Amino acid sequence: MKRPKPLRGIKNLVSKRRPIIDEVVHETTSGGIVFRRAANQQLQILLIRDAKKRWTIPKGHVEPEEDPKYTAEREIREETGLQDMKVGSWLGKVNFRYRRAHTLVLMTMHIFLVEAAGSSDELHPEEWLTDIKWLSASEAIDKIAYEDIGKLMLVGMKKIRDNKL
Repeated sequence: MKRPKPLRGIKNLVSKRRPIIDEVVHETTSGGIVFRRAANQQLQILLIRDAKKRWTIPKGHVEPEEDPKYTAEREIREETGLQDMKVGSWLGKVNFRYRRAHTLVLMTMHIFLVEAAGSSDELHPEEWLTDIKWLSASEAIDKIAYEDIGKLMLVGMKKIRDNKL
């Protein structure tokens, strides 16, 4: 009896396995759910669209010895060009992990409620962003790419409503 031929491409499938993880690193980021009231008093939330075309909030790495609340304000300024804001209460944190080459990154993201003030229409996004928009609260919830950030967005909206912001 003749032996059947092995599946073609099985060697390629097996050899394309990801390399092993050489190190595990912990990183901390901080950002904000930035909101404002439009002329008609409708609640609006500012979202950015990253290089991978995912809608998210402005955020970035916490520098050594930097307070996460300060980081949120700095990163919002850098990524959006928004200068006048009031960083309010801490809404919570999101923990997630991802792989960067041979490194497993364990990320903690702190999220604050941030009220835009002054001329919030004048935005100057960083070059790597593909879009930036003020969206209605319901649109923002629908567009946000990350479920855990969406949940904290709802917490923030409740705080806005309860505190009549």
